[in-house]
Amino acid sequence: MKIEFCTEPNTYRITLADPPLNILDIAMLEELRDALARVSPDRHVLIIDAKGEKAFSAGASVQDHVAETVAVMLHNFHDCFRMLSRLDIVTVALVRGLALGGGCELAMACDFVLASDRATFGQPEINLGVFPPVAAYQLSRLGSPRKGLELLLTGESLDAAAAERLGLVNAVFPAAEFDARAGEWLQRLYRQSASSLRFAKRAFRLAQSTDRSADFDERLAKVERLYLDELMKSSDANEGLAAFMEKRKPAWTGR
Repeated sequence: MKIEFCTEPNTYRITLADPPLNILDIAMLEELRDALARVSPDRHVLIIDAKGEKAFSAGASVQDHVAETVAVMLHNFHDCFRMLSRLDIVTVALVRGLALGGGCELAMACDFVLASDRATFGQPEINLGVFPPVAAYQLSRLGSPRKGLELLLTGESLDAAAAERLGLVNAVFPAAEFDARAGEWLQRLYRQSASSLRFAKRAFRLAQSTDRSADFDERLAKVERLYLDELMKSSDANEGLAAFMEKRKPAWTGR
C-alpha cells in the first residue's frame, strides 16, 4: 500500500506512504483516488500528509510519462484534483520536506498549506521540456500571476518562507516543533462547527466564481488536451523526459 487512510475525531487523514520521495506513480494515484472517495462531509478537516522527512512528494513519476502510460497517468492524476476541488470539507496539506512537481500541485490544491521551515516548493517540469497542467491553473490564481508564470517558466524552487510571502503557504513552523505547532493551528478550525466550516467554504467559492469546481474542470480539460495532443507530440518534450531517465543533459531543438 502506498496510501494510508484513517479517521480521527475531527479529521480524515490521507498519508502518502512511499518514502523517501513519495513519487505519485499510477499505483499511488489510484490509491489516492480511492482514499478521496472515502471522505465524507462529517469531519472538520481532511489532512493530507506524507511519511518521511525528505519529501511530501517529489512529484509524478517520470517513468509513467512514456507514450504507453502518459494518458492513464494524467487521467488518474487529474481525477484526484477534480475530486479535491469538489470537496466541501476543509483540506489541509502538511508539508515537511520537498513538494515538487505533482507534489507541489497536490499541496496547493488543498485549502490550507502548513509547512516546515525545511520545506521546498517548486514546479521543475519545464527543465524536462514539459509543463504541469494543474499548476498552470493554480499559479494563475494563487498569489501574483506574474510570479506564478515565473515559477512555471523557470522551474526554480522556493523555500517555505518565500512561499509564505507569496501567499502559497499559510504558516511556517520550525521542523522540530512542526507537529505540535500544526496541531495548535488546526485547533482554530476544530473549535468551530464542522457544518458551518463547510457552508463558509462553499460561500467563499461562490464569491470567487459562480461555480469554481466547474471552472476548474473546464479549464483543466483544455490544458489536459494541450498536454496530450500537442506537448507530448513535440520533440523536445520527449527528449527532455528521455534525458531525465537516461541521466543526461537534454539536447533541445525547439520543436
